Amino acid sequence: MKKVLAIIGPTAVGKTALSLELAKQFHGEIISGDSMQVYRGLNIGTAKIMPEEREGIPHYLIDIRNVDQRYSVADFVSESRHLIDEITTRGGLPMVVGGTGFYLKALLYDMNLGGDHFELSEAVRKRWHEYAISHGQQALWEHLNSIDPDAAKKIPIENERRVVRALEVYERTGTLFSKQQSALQLRYDAFVIGLNTDRAQVYQRINHRVDLMLSQGLMNEARRLYEAGGEQWQSGKGIGYRELFPYFKGEVSEVDAIEKIKQDTRHYAKRQLTWFRHQLPVQWYDIIADDETKNEIGTAVSEWLEK
Repeated sequence: MKKVLAIIGPTAVGKTALSLELAKQFHGEIISGDSMQVYRGLNIGTAKIMPEEREGIPHYLIDIRNVDQRYSVADFVSESRHLIDEITTRGGLPMVVGGTGFYLKALLYDMNLGGDHFELSEAVRKRWHEYAISHGQQALWEHLNSIDPDAAKKIPIENERRVVRALEVYERTGTLFSKQQSALQLRYDAFVIGLNTDRAQVYQRINHRVDLMLSQGLMNEARRLYEAGGEQWQSGKGIGYRELFPYFKGEVSEVDAIEKIKQDTRHYAKRQLTWFRHQLPVQWYDIIADDETKNEIGTAVSEWLEK
Protein backbone atom coordinates (compact mmCIF):
# COMPACT_ATOMS: atom_id res chain seq x y z
CA MET A 1 0.00 0.00 0.00
CA LYS A 2 1.09 3.55 -0.69
CA LYS A 3 2.15 5.51 2.36
CA VAL A 4 0.17 8.57 3.48
CA LEU A 5 1.07 10.81 6.40
CA ALA A 6 -1.79 12.72 8.01
CA ILE A 7 -1.76 15.46 10.65
CA ILE A 8 -5.00 16.19 12.48
CA GLY A 9 -6.11 18.03 15.60
CA PRO A 10 -8.11 21.04 16.79
CA THR A 11 -7.54 24.63 15.73
CA ALA A 12 -4.31 26.36 16.76
CA VAL A 13 -2.26 23.41 18.04
CA GLY A 14 0.56 23.71 15.51
CA LYS A 15 -0.50 21.52 12.57
CA THR A 16 0.65 23.93 9.86
CA ALA A 17 4.12 24.56 11.32
CA LEU A 18 4.69 20.85 11.94
CA SER A 19 3.54 19.95 8.45
CA LEU A 20 6.12 22.29 6.90
CA GLU A 21 8.91 20.87 9.06
CA LEU A 22 8.04 17.27 8.23
CA ALA A 23 7.53 18.05 4.55
CA LYS A 24 11.04 19.50 4.32
CA GLN A 25 12.49 16.55 6.23
CA PHE A 26 10.74 13.77 4.29
CA HIS A 27 10.16 15.27 0.82
CA GLY A 28 6.50 15.77 1.59
CA GLU A 29 3.82 17.42 -0.52
CA ILE A 30 0.78 18.70 1.33
CA ILE A 31 -2.86 18.00 0.50
CA SER A 32 -5.26 20.22 2.43
CA GLY A 33 -7.96 18.17 4.13
CA ASP A 34 -10.05 21.26 4.87
CA SER A 35 -13.36 21.49 3.00
CA MET A 36 -13.41 25.29 3.42
CA GLN A 37 -9.90 26.07 2.18
CA VAL A 38 -10.99 24.99 -1.30
CA TYR A 39 -12.85 28.31 -1.68
CA ARG A 40 -11.16 31.25 -3.35
CA GLY A 41 -11.28 34.43 -1.29
CA LEU A 42 -12.02 32.75 2.03
CA ASN A 43 -8.53 33.12 3.44
CA ILE A 44 -8.77 34.53 6.95
CA GLY A 45 -11.69 32.55 8.37
CA THR A 46 -10.27 29.26 7.08
CA ALA A 47 -6.74 29.94 8.41
CA LYS A 48 -5.51 29.26 4.89
CA ILE A 49 -1.76 29.05 4.43
CA MET A 50 -0.88 31.64 1.80
CA PRO A 51 1.65 31.04 -1.03
CA GLU A 52 4.33 33.19 0.60
CA GLU A 53 4.04 31.12 3.81
CA ARG A 54 4.48 27.69 2.21
CA GLU A 55 8.29 27.74 2.22
CA GLY A 56 8.47 26.16 -1.21
CA ILE A 57 6.42 23.10 -0.21
CA PRO A 58 3.76 22.13 -2.80
CA HIS A 59 0.21 22.51 -1.47
CA TYR A 60 -2.93 21.13 -3.10
CA LEU A 61 -6.74 21.44 -2.87
CA ILE A 62 -6.53 25.11 -1.89
CA ASP A 63 -8.38 27.77 -3.94
CA ILE A 64 -9.96 25.27 -6.33
CA ARG A 65 -13.63 26.29 -6.06
CA ASN A 66 -15.63 29.51 -6.29
CA VAL A 67 -17.66 30.35 -3.20
CA ASP A 68 -20.98 29.53 -4.92
CA GLN A 69 -19.88 25.98 -5.80
CA ARG A 70 -20.41 22.82 -3.80
CA TYR A 71 -17.57 20.61 -2.65
CA SER A 72 -18.31 17.07 -1.51
CA VAL A 73 -16.47 14.30 0.24
CA ALA A 74 -16.57 12.44 -3.08
CA ASP A 75 -14.75 15.35 -4.74
CA PHE A 76 -12.15 15.40 -1.99
CA VAL A 77 -11.48 11.66 -2.08
CA SER A 78 -11.31 11.48 -5.87
CA GLU A 79 -8.94 14.43 -6.17
CA SER A 80 -6.81 13.37 -3.20
CA ARG A 81 -6.35 9.81 -4.45
CA HIS A 82 -5.18 11.16 -7.80
CA LEU A 83 -2.71 13.44 -6.02
CA ILE A 84 -1.45 10.61 -3.80
CA ASP A 85 -0.70 8.53 -6.89
CA GLU A 86 1.15 11.42 -8.55
CA ILE A 87 3.16 12.39 -5.46
CA THR A 88 4.14 8.78 -4.75
CA THR A 89 5.19 8.19 -8.35
CA ARG A 90 7.65 11.08 -8.25
CA GLY A 91 9.13 9.88 -4.95
CA GLY A 92 7.41 12.30 -2.61
CA LEU A 93 5.48 11.67 0.59
CA PRO A 94 1.76 12.54 0.39
CA MET A 95 0.71 14.47 3.51
CA VAL A 96 -2.92 15.24 4.35
CA VAL A 97 -3.09 18.12 6.81
CA GLY A 98 -6.10 19.35 8.78
CA GLY A 99 -9.73 19.01 7.86
CA THR A 100 -12.68 17.03 9.05
CA GLY A 101 -12.39 13.52 10.39
CA PHE A 102 -14.97 12.12 7.99
CA TYR A 103 -13.08 13.43 4.94
CA LEU A 104 -9.88 11.79 6.13
CA LYS A 105 -11.57 8.50 6.96
CA ALA A 106 -13.26 8.44 3.55
CA LEU A 107 -9.86 8.90 1.93
CA LEU A 108 -7.85 6.42 3.98
CA TYR A 109 -10.35 3.56 3.86
CA ASP A 110 -11.31 1.55 0.82
CA MET A 111 -14.55 3.28 -0.10
CA ASN A 112 -15.59 2.78 -3.72
CA LEU A 113 -16.24 6.18 -5.25
CA GLY A 114 -17.75 4.59 -8.32
CA GLY A 115 -20.58 3.06 -6.31
CA ASP A 116 -23.57 4.26 -4.36
CA HIS A 117 -21.69 4.93 -1.14
CA PHE A 118 -20.59 8.38 -2.25
CA GLU A 119 -21.86 9.30 -5.69
CA LEU A 120 -25.42 9.54 -4.46
CA SER A 121 -27.97 11.41 -6.51
CA GLU A 122 -28.42 15.12 -6.06
CA ALA A 123 -32.19 14.55 -5.95
CA VAL A 124 -31.98 12.31 -2.89
CA ARG A 125 -29.58 14.68 -1.19
CA LYS A 126 -31.78 17.69 -1.93
CA ARG A 127 -34.91 15.96 -0.63
CA TRP A 128 -33.38 15.19 2.77
CA HIS A 129 -31.95 18.70 3.14
CA GLU A 130 -35.40 20.11 2.33
CA TYR A 131 -36.87 17.78 4.95
CA ALA A 132 -34.48 19.30 7.51
CA ILE A 133 -35.53 22.82 6.49
CA SER A 134 -39.24 22.08 6.84
CA HIS A 135 -39.15 19.74 9.87
CA GLY A 136 -35.90 20.69 11.62
CA GLN A 137 -32.58 18.94 12.19
CA GLN A 138 -33.93 17.16 15.26
CA ALA A 139 -36.65 15.47 13.19
CA LEU A 140 -34.13 14.55 10.50
CA TRP A 141 -31.84 12.97 13.12
CA GLU A 142 -34.76 11.13 14.75
CA HIS A 143 -35.66 9.65 11.37
CA LEU A 144 -32.12 8.29 11.06
CA ASN A 145 -32.28 7.06 14.67
CA SER A 146 -35.41 5.05 13.87
CA ILE A 147 -33.61 3.35 10.97
CA ASP A 148 -30.00 3.10 12.14
CA PRO A 149 -29.56 3.95 15.84
CA ASP A 150 -25.91 2.86 15.83
CA ALA A 151 -25.11 5.47 13.18
CA ALA A 152 -27.31 8.12 14.80
CA LYS A 153 -25.61 7.96 18.19
CA LYS A 154 -22.25 8.73 16.53
CA ILE A 155 -23.51 11.71 14.52
CA PRO A 156 -24.41 15.01 16.25
CA ILE A 157 -27.91 16.30 15.52
CA GLU A 158 -26.51 19.54 14.09
CA ASN A 159 -24.26 17.69 11.61
CA GLU A 160 -26.94 17.71 8.95
CA ARG A 161 -24.65 16.70 6.12
CA ARG A 162 -23.57 13.48 7.83
CA VAL A 163 -27.12 12.62 8.88
CA VAL A 164 -28.18 13.06 5.27
CA ARG A 165 -25.23 10.96 4.12
CA ALA A 166 -26.30 8.09 6.39
CA LEU A 167 -29.89 8.28 5.12
CA GLU A 168 -28.69 8.37 1.51
CA VAL A 169 -26.57 5.26 1.96
CA TYR A 170 -29.49 3.33 3.41
CA GLU A 171 -31.94 4.54 0.78
CA ARG A 172 -29.70 3.84 -2.19
CA THR A 173 -28.03 0.59 -1.06
CA GLY A 174 -30.32 -0.95 1.51
CA THR A 175 -27.30 -1.26 3.81
CA LEU A 176 -27.22 0.49 7.17
CA PHE A 177 -24.60 3.22 7.30
CA SER A 178 -23.23 1.78 10.57
CA LYS A 179 -22.77 -1.65 8.99
CA GLN A 180 -21.01 -0.18 5.97
CA GLN A 181 -18.57 1.70 8.21
CA SER A 182 -17.65 -1.38 10.27
CA ALA A 183 -16.67 -3.33 7.14
CA LEU A 184 -14.14 -0.81 5.84
CA GLN A 185 -10.53 -1.74 5.14
CA LEU A 186 -7.57 0.64 5.04
CA ARG A 187 -6.60 1.58 1.49
CA TYR A 188 -3.23 3.13 2.43
CA ASP A 189 -0.38 2.51 4.84
CA ALA A 190 -1.31 5.56 6.90
CA PHE A 191 0.45 7.18 9.81
CA VAL A 192 -2.01 9.57 11.47
CA ILE A 193 -0.41 12.15 13.78
CA GLY A 194 -2.83 13.78 16.20
CA LEU A 195 -1.85 17.06 17.84
CA ASN A 196 -3.53 18.13 21.06
CA THR A 197 -2.82 19.73 24.42
CA ASP A 198 -4.82 20.24 27.61
CA ARG A 199 -8.35 21.49 27.02
CA ALA A 200 -7.95 24.86 28.76
CA GLN A 201 -4.92 25.60 26.60
CA VAL A 202 -6.77 24.56 23.43
CA TYR A 203 -9.69 26.84 24.26
CA GLN A 204 -7.38 29.74 25.08
CA ARG A 205 -5.56 29.32 21.77
CA ILE A 206 -8.86 29.10 19.89
CA ASN A 207 -10.07 32.35 21.42
CA HIS A 208 -6.78 34.03 20.55
CA ARG A 209 -6.94 32.69 16.99
CA VAL A 210 -10.42 34.19 16.50
CA ASP A 211 -9.25 37.58 17.84
CA LEU A 212 -6.29 37.44 15.46
CA MET A 213 -8.56 36.65 12.50
CA LEU A 214 -10.73 39.63 13.35
CA SER A 215 -7.70 41.90 13.47
CA GLN A 216 -6.67 40.58 10.04
CA GLY A 217 -10.01 41.45 8.45
CA LEU A 218 -12.37 38.52 9.03
CA MET A 219 -15.36 40.84 9.36
CA ASN A 220 -14.87 42.28 5.87
CA GLU A 221 -14.23 38.85 4.38
CA ALA A 222 -17.44 37.49 5.90
CA ARG A 223 -19.43 40.55 4.80
CA ARG A 224 -18.31 40.11 1.18
CA LEU A 225 -19.45 36.48 1.32
CA TYR A 226 -22.78 37.50 2.86
CA GLU A 227 -23.46 40.25 0.34
CA ALA A 228 -22.67 37.88 -2.54
CA GLY A 229 -25.36 35.46 -1.33
CA GLY A 230 -23.21 33.21 0.82
CA GLU A 231 -25.95 32.53 3.36
CA GLN A 232 -27.46 30.10 0.83
CA TRP A 233 -24.20 28.42 -0.15
CA GLN A 234 -22.15 25.61 1.33
CA SER A 235 -19.24 28.03 1.76
CA GLY A 236 -21.39 30.17 4.04
CA LYS A 237 -21.96 27.29 6.48
CA GLY A 238 -18.38 27.40 7.75
CA ILE A 239 -17.53 28.47 11.29
CA GLY A 240 -16.35 32.06 11.31
CA TYR A 241 -18.78 33.10 8.59
CA ARG A 242 -22.21 31.76 9.50
CA GLU A 243 -22.08 33.34 12.99
CA LEU A 244 -21.55 36.82 11.52
CA PHE A 245 -24.49 36.75 9.12
CA PRO A 246 -27.09 37.44 11.87
CA TYR A 247 -24.95 40.43 12.93
CA PHE A 248 -24.99 41.79 9.38
CA LYS A 249 -28.79 41.46 9.42
CA GLY A 250 -29.02 43.35 12.71
CA GLU A 251 -30.32 40.36 14.64
CA VAL A 252 -27.46 40.08 17.15
CA SER A 253 -24.71 42.36 18.46
CA GLU A 254 -21.15 42.24 17.18
CA VAL A 255 -19.95 41.09 20.60
CA ASP A 256 -22.43 38.21 20.66
CA ALA A 257 -21.56 37.17 17.10
CA ILE A 258 -17.85 37.05 17.91
CA GLU A 259 -18.47 35.06 21.07
CA LYS A 260 -20.58 32.63 19.01
CA ILE A 261 -17.62 32.05 16.67
CA LYS A 262 -15.40 31.19 19.62
CA GLN A 263 -18.05 28.98 21.19
CA ASP A 264 -18.77 27.09 17.95
CA THR A 265 -15.05 26.58 17.34
CA ARG A 266 -14.55 25.21 20.86
CA HIS A 267 -17.52 22.87 20.51
CA TYR A 268 -16.31 21.70 17.11
CA ALA A 269 -12.84 20.99 18.49
CA LYS A 270 -14.31 18.90 21.28
CA ARG A 271 -16.52 16.89 18.90
CA GLN A 272 -13.67 16.30 16.48
CA LEU A 273 -11.32 15.02 19.17
CA THR A 274 -13.95 12.57 20.37
CA TRP A 275 -14.60 11.43 16.80
CA PHE A 276 -10.91 10.92 16.00
CA ARG A 277 -10.37 8.80 19.10
CA HIS A 278 -13.10 6.37 18.02
CA GLN A 279 -12.83 6.37 14.23
CA LEU A 280 -9.15 6.52 13.21
CA PRO A 281 -5.85 4.94 14.32
CA VAL A 282 -4.24 8.12 15.67
CA GLN A 283 -0.94 8.54 17.53
CA TRP A 284 -1.31 11.59 19.78
CA TYR A 285 1.38 14.14 20.58
CA ASP A 286 1.52 17.45 22.48
CA ILE A 287 4.01 19.84 20.89
CA ILE A 288 2.58 22.82 22.79
CA ALA A 289 3.65 21.48 26.19
CA ASP A 290 7.04 20.25 24.96
CA ASP A 291 8.61 21.44 21.71
CA GLU A 292 11.07 18.54 21.87
CA THR A 293 8.14 16.26 21.04
CA LYS A 294 8.73 17.26 17.42
CA ASN A 295 11.93 15.20 17.48
CA GLU A 296 9.95 12.23 18.75
CA ILE A 297 7.48 12.66 15.90
CA GLY A 298 10.29 12.89 13.36
CA THR A 299 11.79 9.65 14.64
CA ALA A 300 8.41 7.90 14.53
CA VAL A 301 7.79 9.03 10.95
CA SER A 302 11.28 7.90 9.89
CA GLU A 303 10.74 4.44 11.40
CA TRP A 304 7.33 4.15 9.75
CA LEU A 305 8.78 5.06 6.34
CA GLU A 306 11.48 2.40 6.69
CA LYS A 307 9.01 -0.42 7.34
